[in-house]
Amino acid sequence: MSLSERDIDRIIEMAWEDRTPFEAIMYQFLIPEQEVIRLMRRKMKPSSFILWRKRVQGRATKHQKLRTFEKGRFKCSRQKQITNNSISKR
Repeated sequence: MSLSERDIDRIIEMAWEDRTPFEAIMYQFLIPEQEVIRLMRRKMKPSSFILWRKRVQGRATKHQKLRTFEKGRFKCSRQKQITNNSISKR
């Protein structure tokens, strides 16, 4: 499969994000985790790649099966509700 520079940039961006699982990259670009790692190694500076690998290795949010939540985003209980562009009071 041939990827455009735009696709490669998006894959790197998704891989860099802590909450985007490798399965999402696989679903969107049909690239398995090992290929994403090879792409990151090839396209990033060595020091950036090492920092990224240390950060994502074993991270539950990068693997769908290890996540503790099904869908959505984490929301702090102290975060105010936003409705109709106005912040509602508690």
